[in-house]
Amino acid sequence: MTEPRFPIGLYEKAIPAASWPDLLRQARRAGYDYVEISIDETEERLARVTSPASERAALRQAIADAGVPIMTMCLSAHRKFPLGSASTDARCRGLDLLRDAIHFAADIGLRVVQVMGYDAFYEPSTPDTRARFVEGLEMGARWAGQYGMMLGLENVDCEIADSISRMLGLIESVNSPWLQLMPDMGNLAAAGHVPERELRQAAGRLVGIHCKDVVPHVIRRIPFETGIMSFPAVFAALAAVNFSGPMTVEMWADGDTTGDPIGAARAARALVDRLILDAWSHQV
Repeated sequence: MTEPRFPIGLYEKAIPAASWPDLLRQARRAGYDYVEISIDETEERLARVTSPASERAALRQAIADAGVPIMTMCLSAHRKFPLGSASTDARCRGLDLLRDAIHFAADIGLRVVQVMGYDAFYEPSTPDTRARFVEGLEMGARWAGQYGMMLGLENVDCEIADSISRMLGLIESVNSPWLQLMPDMGNLAAAGHVPERELRQAAGRLVGIHCKDVVPHVIRRIPFETGIMSFPAVFAALAAVNFSGPMTVEMWADGDTTGDPIGAARAARALVDRLILDAWSHQV
């Protein structure tokens, strides 16, 4: 059969770069098709979604010059401003952040904004926080639809969204074509689930996926093939459900143990390519 072809991207924190032009060039040298931008809780990254037109134009130019797009966004800042928060101020800030992120993504040319499945983070989760979270997702899906943008819900370490089945329940509650799944295979394993079994439930709903290794209850900075992930089984499940969206390799330069984070990213890309070739070669 013909080798499947879908874009493989690199999380921006995998690259110790001082500027977007440098980061994008380094991603290209490491063999990646795109970069995933992070909008986390730091003021520097939060400011990106409300950046002036001149800065966005410079970013679009850097993308054009490097030939590497920014295709997906990891919107993790909702930990600080959760959509289901009991605080009206935090909740409103979270909604503003989601709207601004969608607008920014459309302006830069992103395809998927990954939304974390936390109804609350630094406060207790309750039936009310969960109800407000669904309301926030409904609003976000309407905004996304206005820009033709996909929202991808990520499984996280909380009761309402730690598995595919629970995330599907949230998506069905919202009932919008603009809200689908962008799961993290590592988060599934770290939470005690069997990722290949979970991912088979996601057929027809996957708009992207995160690829990384983990150990139980530790979801960051675990080098590939040193954790608990059964990558061949996971990739076989993705092939079985005909996955064809963007796959982001999630790594952190500040957790690199090799002394060469770009080399480690290049090795991770080679591993993913081997896994894809093997998994899809077994499909009839």
